[in-house]
Amino acid sequence: MTTTSLKLLALVLMLIDHIGEFIPGTPVYLRWLGRLSAPLFMFCMTWGLHYTRNRIHYLKRMYIFGVGMAAIDLLLNNILSSPYHYISNNIFVTLLLVGIIVTVSEKAKERPEKRVFIWTCFFAFEFFSTILCILLGASTSLYGMSSFVGALLPNILFNEGSFIFVTLGVLMYRQKESKQGLISVYAGFTIIYTLITTFAMAQAYGISNYRDFFLNDNYQWMMIFSLPLMLGYNNQKGAGLKYFFYIFYPAHIILLYLAGNLLF
Repeated sequence: MTTTSLKLLALVLMLIDHIGEFIPGTPVYLRWLGRLSAPLFMFCMTWGLHYTRNRIHYLKRMYIFGVGMAAIDLLLNNILSSPYHYISNNIFVTLLLVGIIVTVSEKAKERPEKRVFIWTCFFAFEFFSTILCILLGASTSLYGMSSFVGALLPNILFNEGSFIFVTLGVLMYRQKESKQGLISVYAGFTIIYTLITTFAMAQAYGISNYRDFFLNDNYQWMMIFSLPLMLGYNNQKGAGLKYFFYIFYPAHIILLYLAGNLLF
């Protein structure tokens, strides 16, 4: 499969997932299928980082769309009172942070004499960004302000998936050229994440029926089924359609959010 075919498949799965997220009364299996989407986009992004002729422009484009999506989320979440489902979707920022960390890591490796300085600057920025996300989020009644600040000042904690899925993206980048390495990293992440979230939810709410729990509550384990699709990647770009994906993402979320709140 080419990069474009993987992205189109991820887009269809994402659309199905978001129909289940924003439209009341839809069956839970729509959300199951959606667990395959974000990992596929992340996989394609790691190869995009690898092949791009200008990484700065690549990350700048991701940043612009991430801030734009954050502004849309902030606006829509606050124009309706008690919406059916608040928007927290902004995969642009998550992918951007993967790219930033990969780039910082490579720069530190190229300049070992400045490694400590480079990483110190990165963590100092993240600390400053985190403080602002917390303070500005707490100082306003606007829902989602922390995420908006986390997009303006790309923050490893205040993004869709938080540091957990940013870490997955970085690991996938490291192992993208090794199928065995990708299998180990991705399968290991899925198992560990499922165990940790299951334990946390069991402590918080209790679990009386594990079958129903994994089908209706903690179905993130479904992401494992995107692995065979990644392994089928043929290292070819395909048709591209670059800006189609950038535009479709916010457009379909806006439409589904308004439809779910105004029509149902």
